[in-house]
Amino acid sequence: MTKIRKFTQFSLRDLLATSAPMLALVAVLCYLAYLLVDPTPPRTVTLSTGQFNSAYEEFARKYAAELARDGIKVTLRPSLGSAENLQRLLDGKTDIAFVQSGSATGNEKAKEQLISIGSLFTEPVWLFLRDSAKVDQLTDLRGLKINLGPEGTGVPKLFREILDSNGVEPGQLTIGALENTPATVELLEGRIDGLVFSSAPESPLIQMLLQTPGIRLFNFSQAEAYTRRLPHLTHVLLPRGIVDLGRDLPAQDYHLIAPTATLVARRDLHPALVQLFVQAASGIHGGTGWFQRQGEFPSEKFTEIPVARAASKFYKDGPPFLQRYMSFWLANLLDRMWVVVVALAALWIPLSRVLPPLYVWRVRSRVFRWYGQLRKVEQQLDAAGPDADRAELARILLQRLDQIEEGANRVSLPLAFADVLYGLRSHINLVRQRIRATVLRKEHAVPASEGLPAEPKAVPDAP
Repeated sequence: MTKIRKFTQFSLRDLLATSAPMLALVAVLCYLAYLLVDPTPPRTVTLSTGQFNSAYEEFARKYAAELARDGIKVTLRPSLGSAENLQRLLDGKTDIAFVQSGSATGNEKAKEQLISIGSLFTEPVWLFLRDSAKVDQLTDLRGLKINLGPEGTGVPKLFREILDSNGVEPGQLTIGALENTPATVELLEGRIDGLVFSSAPESPLIQMLLQTPGIRLFNFSQAEAYTRRLPHLTHVLLPRGIVDLGRDLPAQDYHLIAPTATLVARRDLHPALVQLFVQAASGIHGGTGWFQRQGEFPSEKFTEIPVARAASKFYKDGPPFLQRYMSFWLANLLDRMWVVVVALAALWIPLSRVLPPLYVWRVRSRVFRWYGQLRKVEQQLDAAGPDADRAELARILLQRLDQIEEGANRVSLPLAFADVLYGLRSHINLVRQRIRATVLRKEHAVPASEGLPAEPKAVPDAP
């Protein structure tokens, strides 16, 4: 029964031997496609923030908490501000950072190497002055001590543009370069006349100064004109009573000019991380605020750096379909599998046409090699000369045929190829008959001399 099964079952061994190299090639190529086309996103990312007690620092903590839910560790790196963050991105020292709109204007290198995840919130220019400083127009700043912050922030460059729009030279006032916290101390102590922030109202220092007696906020009454002169600025309104309705703080509406905070990343940041950051941005900045309506931010607008494809897709279609119903890592794995499926289909379609013929050839080759031996027997028979011992040659060749037949009988083939085996046995028998017939014909052949007439005897001459 075992022998019958051996001769009739499907040849799994031949199938595996034929397809194994092909399957190994497909597996290797799919694995390479899986790694190279869309590698696994890293589990750590570096986010460059801002100064101590700044809005950038506050929001960075929220991003770190959001991404920690999906197993991504966000390392926060404090900085002086937007200008330093932009330079860190260009130098490859951070993966993602807060950058103020307008910071990359004219910087072609930044537009080539970086991508924007979108604008997050407006950062009004807050000019806080002591009540003793009589400033109604920016031209009144001449001769005063105003702190703009260190050059690593975006404020010095921005405020110099504002001063230039008013015809005020930076040398006409004393400009300080202290960071926000020590500058606030100097303002409260009366050692400087004013300071400039460009930050979201969530900054603790902004909240404090808006409620500090003796400190007043400058009203940019010409805000709309500034936005026409400086396109990266927008006109925002600080409503009366927004800080404290009960105490009516502030006691009037304030017109402010504001650039926009954007989230900028290196172009090689993994698309899956871009999706996580833009989703986190939607949750952190998507609500209402002092200067924004529900759903106004995050946005593709107000950024001079090209928006990442993954972020742009989110703004149009929302979060990826799979991530709405399952964890980030599982959704990312399934989303990446289509790459492997496409690669597998591209390889398997042509291979499926090659494998069946190879399988048939491999199975038939077990029989075809005996045909080679059979051919050698015929060649030996044909090569035998007239003086050869026919009986001995026939004995040797018939013995060789018996060996070939015995070997052929031991060949195991699937039932579908039985005709090939029976054909071989028939051909062995055919050669056997030919050998016997050839030898027999040679033994009974009449010599050529016996078939000729006898020569006539010589007749003696007549006497």
